[in-house]
Amino acid sequence: QVQLVESGGGWVQPGNSLTLSCEASGGTFGDLTVGWFRQAPGQERRLLTTLNYLEGASYQGPAAGRFTTSRNNAKNTVFLQMNNLRPDDTAEYFCAAGPKTRGLLSRLSEFTLWGRGTHVIVSS
Repeated sequence: QVQLVESGGGWVQPGNSLTLSCEASGGTFGDLTVGWFRQAPGQERRLLTTLNYLEGASYQGPAAGRFTTSRNNAKNTVFLQMNNLRPDDTAEYFCAAGPKTRGLLSRLSEFTLWGRGTHVIVSS
């Protein structure tokens, strides 16, 4: 059974960069769409990026202009590179997989396989 495992979280100072990884353990991403989400304390989980099998990507909210998602199919890994981090980027970050689509998924409910998350703290 495929499991998604996030890594790369930790503490980083404001203005710096961090790259998160999401590995498909026990299987492959194949043609699935992969999204990155985050959830800060007391807030709802929100979609940040989606990446489909055609390498089409979308960025929402705080991810626009600062975050980049990419995939390495040979390593069964999807990445989230985050630049110019701010204290309000502090959150639990999750990756999730959804169905194959030529378009871009936009709703949390479309993603059915979730990782357990990795914590990011942005603080001086």
